[in-house]
Amino acid sequence: MSQISKAVLAYSGGLDTSVILKWLQDTYRCEVVTFTADLGQGEELEAARPKALKLGIAADNIYIEDLREEFVRDFVFPMFRANTVYEGEYLLGTSIARPLIAKRMIEVANLTGADAVAHGATGKGNDQVRFELGAYALRPDIRIIAPWREWDLLSREKLLAYAEEHGIPVEMKHRQGGSPYSMDANLLHISYEGRHLEDPSAEAEESMWRWTVSPEKAPDAAEYVDLEFERGDLVAIDSQRLPADELLARLNQLGGKHGIGRIDLVENRYVGMKSRGCYETPGGTILLPAHRAIESITLDREVAHLKDDLMPRYASLIYNGYWWSPERLALQKLIDHTQLAVNGWVRVKLYKGNVIVVGRDSATDSLFDSTIATFEDDAGAYDQKDAAGFIKLNALRMRIAARLAVRGR
Repeated sequence: MSQISKAVLAYSGGLDTSVILKWLQDTYRCEVVTFTADLGQGEELEAARPKALKLGIAADNIYIEDLREEFVRDFVFPMFRANTVYEGEYLLGTSIARPLIAKRMIEVANLTGADAVAHGATGKGNDQVRFELGAYALRPDIRIIAPWREWDLLSREKLLAYAEEHGIPVEMKHRQGGSPYSMDANLLHISYEGRHLEDPSAEAEESMWRWTVSPEKAPDAAEYVDLEFERGDLVAIDSQRLPADELLARLNQLGGKHGIGRIDLVENRYVGMKSRGCYETPGGTILLPAHRAIESITLDREVAHLKDDLMPRYASLIYNGYWWSPERLALQKLIDHTQLAVNGWVRVKLYKGNVIVVGRDSATDSLFDSTIATFEDDAGAYDQKDAAGFIKLNALRMRIAARLAVRGR
């Protein structure tokens, strides 16, 4: 094992990362810097500080940072400009958080003179790929430590025993079993995997969901919400302009109230296996159709179709961890260029798990011309006789092929 002098650890203060912290000290004999990111997971992250101090981390080696606005502004919103959905359902709530964490870990490593970064992702999941691809893209010489690929502490019982042996404080909820699910939360979503969900034929328990009421228990009255966009990004809700993270938090509140944003899917992980997961993404589930609605009147047809063609590739790049790759950056330039005229407002109706677009307009960039589209007298704005030649020319290749087929009989 080659020498590592200092490692930056993605640290939550929970059982796994607390064990990793001590394991790094004992196994690599290195100085450890802890990094904890607030991405809106709804937990009191300052509690990680005294835990790190108790495990011997110097006060100036503990980094706890509020990244909520940067997360939504620079990662979530650019992704939604592309109307990104993975495998038709997943809004990539976990995937899009990883490149920001990787970026900031490398920045902390550079700041503190660390030569390695460490994470708690397992060898079975996607997150190990996302963290490490991001780290290598941003600092090619960085060393990576992934304890789950090295140690033999491969069960909760072994982790608890290690914590007991080394005097690592363990909260009572861990001793009593805690949540039956593996969960990940940030401002865009909360995910659930494991235990009961490992049987893909079993319905998720109602008690599992944390952000949303069931559609059956949602209000009986619909709620109308106006969303304002500038250059493809949400900037205001019901005429109230807010920072990006507060806008998404407000959408989460609205969506959760109306039972919006639950999905249950089996997805294809990058490492090769299929995995069943459940997700709550209330704000994103409102934002996606609203963004498509404002694009519907501001984007040229072929530009819109080109975006739809590229979206699955873009989604796979994010899911598989290639946010910092040259191809994703190139695609983002194109996507962002298409959004220059995506300005206006959309009205949605929220009702019992549904997001229904009921209106949209753009005062400056609408391509919708009612004088041409009308079913009434258009006063010569559109000459319907032109359609005959248009159709005949577009049918030419099929007419030629049909004649050849007739001759060949």
